[in-house]
Amino acid sequence: MGYRVIADRETTDQMRMKYGPRKGLEGPFNFSGRVLYYDPLEGAYYDPTTDFYLSQEEADLVMRYHAVAPV
Repeated sequence: MGYRVIADRETTDQMRMKYGPRKGLEGPFNFSGRVLYYDPLEGAYYDPTTDFYLSQEEADLVMRYHAVAPV
């Protein structure tokens, strides 16, 4: 079983140019305009705009909103 990511190529390219890869982190990932990285060592998402890790509750809210946000 696999999955397919569907995204606007231009928006994704701009996001990757602005944020880019970071050592030790996975991403960047765009969740309805909120860019996050995943830190596998911390087991949490990192927000580069606030320079903080998201709590599990915050990450759940972001994921839930992203799943139901209108496109």
